[in-house]
Amino acid sequence: MPSMTRRSLLATSTAVAGSLVTGSSTRSQGTTPPNQPDKHDSEPFGYCLNTSTIRGQSQGLVETIEIAAKAGYAGIEPWIRDIEQYVNDGGSLGELTRRLSDLGVSVASAIGFAEWIVDEDNRRAQGLEQAKRDMDLVARLGGNRLAAPPAGATRETVNLLSVAERYRALLELGDQMDVVPQVEVWGFSSTLSRLGEALFVAIESRHPQACVLADVYHLYKGGSDFAGLRLLNGANMHLLHVNDYPATPPRSEIGDANRVYPGDGVAPLTTIFRTLRDIDFRGMLSLELFNRKYWKQDPLEVARRGLSKTRQAVRQALA
Repeated sequence: MPSMTRRSLLATSTAVAGSLVTGSSTRSQGTTPPNQPDKHDSEPFGYCLNTSTIRGQSQGLVETIEIAAKAGYAGIEPWIRDIEQYVNDGGSLGELTRRLSDLGVSVASAIGFAEWIVDEDNRRAQGLEQAKRDMDLVARLGGNRLAAPPAGATRETVNLLSVAERYRALLELGDQMDVVPQVEVWGFSSTLSRLGEALFVAIESRHPQACVLADVYHLYKGGSDFAGLRLLNGANMHLLHVNDYPATPPRSEIGDANRVYPGDGVAPLTTIFRTLRDIDFRGMLSLELFNRKYWKQDPLEVARRGLSKTRQAVRQALA
């Protein structure tokens, strides 16, 4: 990390902190996509399908995008490995981009697992190279955001100031690629398991594009208080992974496969959605589920039901 005077460090950190908790983002969250109605007070968010929700049916990326469009989603959040598989199978990114445009579906973000955070220098360098390739794929599909979870550092605790320095390096790479990496909370991880840790890293990165990617399930799993969302500036949070969780199994035993449709569990969604509205979050709610029962059902019906339940929960909360 380059040397800085204490005064310049404080000034830069304060500016970034201000944008994260009170100011405005330097990149727009965009206008309402064409296949979604204009946002209004009772439904101010966009809706996105994370492909994990129907990945168990193995229908392929093109069909998944078509399902998202038919179900009524404005955006899709694909996994990088699915984009790579599409290319490896002979698919054209140019053709896929045209298909997305024709269907009125944007690439709101993408899910990658580059090891940008780890302590080992060689692995971290390889992780940044992987992140560069991931960002290139996202940019070529018209997207400009990428999840940045603590992949590779889930079983050990990494010093958060070091994480902030490494997140800044990832953000600077994103500046070159025109893709914003979003530091992601993983509730099961030994590093970045809590919202406060992710926010600390974002602030201490001292970068104007720093932002946090939160998840209803992961906030619960990691023990974060949902009231902490009120401390964020919604203009600098572009997506929220939305889902619900049941009362059992307990927090210590619950896993990704236990996620359920919004409204079918015990998550305080009314409080969450009201908080998002109050902090001026106008980004995407990305439905991210890993429920094996849903994976055995018709993927279009799962996508439609997920969108319907999410919108119903939002409308009830903001009525």
